[in-house]
Amino acid sequence: MYTEKRFCQCCGLSLKGRSDKKFCDDGCRNTFNNQQNSIHNKGIQTINAILKRNRSILLAKLPEEKKQAKVLKEQLLIMGFNVRYMTHQGLLPNGQSVQFCYELGWVILKENCWLIVRG
Repeated sequence: MYTEKRFCQCCGLSLKGRSDKKFCDDGCRNTFNNQQNSIHNKGIQTINAILKRNRSILLAKLPEEKKQAKVLKEQLLIMGFNVRYMTHQGLLPNGQSVQFCYELGWVILKENCWLIVRG
């Protein structure tokens, strides 16, 4: 009885053993699956990187002991802040809109002056 020669989907080595075996060992199986997942999650990884950078910029401009601080929008933009990415929105007690990046938010006071707040 002739059986077709099978090869590992990761490294290409010849497979021996069960007829439904796809990988030569756990290392190849993990490598293959990690590569597949990284392809499918690339967009998510990019967005998460932008959100993390935004949060660190807000954190750098808001001293740890303060609940809020005024900053110039240009300072944030120069540091690499991306205004299109946020985690959620909310309202201040006065009805003003707040954009959040995790627990830190920003409120537009004037065109170039923002208020950073802790949520």
